Amino acid sequence: MAPPRPSPAARLLREYGWDLMLGSIAAFYAVMVPYTKVEESFNVQAMHDILYHNYHIKKYDHLEFPGVVPRSDNVGLYYPDDFETSPSSVNLTYYFWFKGNHRRTLQALIVAAVIFRCDMILLLGTIGLALLLVGAFLDRRIVPYILPVFSFVVLYSKLPHKELRFIIASIPMLNVSASLAASRVYNNRKKTGWKLLYVLMIGCFFASLGYSAVTFMASYNNYPGGYALKALHEADSLMKEKNVHIDAFTAMSGVSRFCENKYPWRYSKEEEISIEEYQERNFTYLLNEHSHISGYKCLFAVKEPKVFAHGNMRDRDILSLNWPGCP
Repeated sequence: MAPPRPSPAARLLREYGWDLMLGSIAAFYAVMVPYTKVEESFNVQAMHDILYHNYHIKKYDHLEFPGVVPRSDNVGLYYPDDFETSPSSVNLTYYFWFKGNHRRTLQALIVAAVIFRCDMILLLGTIGLALLLVGAFLDRRIVPYILPVFSFVVLYSKLPHKELRFIIASIPMLNVSASLAASRVYNNRKKTGWKLLYVLMIGCFFASLGYSAVTFMASYNNYPGGYALKALHEADSLMKEKNVHIDAFTAMSGVSRFCENKYPWRYSKEEEISIEEYQERNFTYLLNEHSHISGYKCLFAVKEPKVFAHGNMRDRDILSLNWPGCP
């Protein structure tokens, strides 16, 4: 008697269960922590600018976009930072590599190096060297894959300026190596000598889960600028033009172009404005790191490090709204 056929839901979970889980985790982080700061915001700003540019391409010959980092219509030249982790570059490279398609592996890496980041040449060189060996002197399972990735990290470590995002392309392969080791420990967990390793592995798993929870809360509370602008939008629904000035500190702690609203809201990121000069300008609101500014009333403050929202004292409509006040 033939076994019963699995239901469509069971087949969906079997084939795409891990993808759904990873996608759900990514969606959770995107919804709960939608803001970006400093260099991690480059790609977000670039996407906004490209969309804005394409929408207005017939209206303007040249566009200048304000912000902490000056940008123009040639946005593609300023932002190629973490795109190497996209499925079209390094992750696609690893896919072809696991499939044994060496030609496609090198092609994908060449595209990543030419279009996204030239430092992918280091990974291209080490993987190319490993393909020349094709496992003749190395273990045929994971060592031929780990060795070039590890070499990539070692070569990059020679640079004076170091950031995790520079070597983030190595993480998928290191995860594969760790998962193979975890699978072997799990399969042998009932054997003598493996039980301790299994207990240690479970402990490491829960430690990693706890660390992820702590870092998530840190990320959630690390974007006062984004939360301040959102609170400002929610508190003021008056249909009159409002000009908001965003200082560099606020812009670097969560505010991106995607946080902005349409008319009647207007935004300025003009820099090098002194505290005394603010009262001479016609800003409706100020978002900055100063708790007291002449000519403005402090409306509320957001988190630590704090971002303060100020309202122009000459605008009675704005001051008549119900603001929580500053401590």
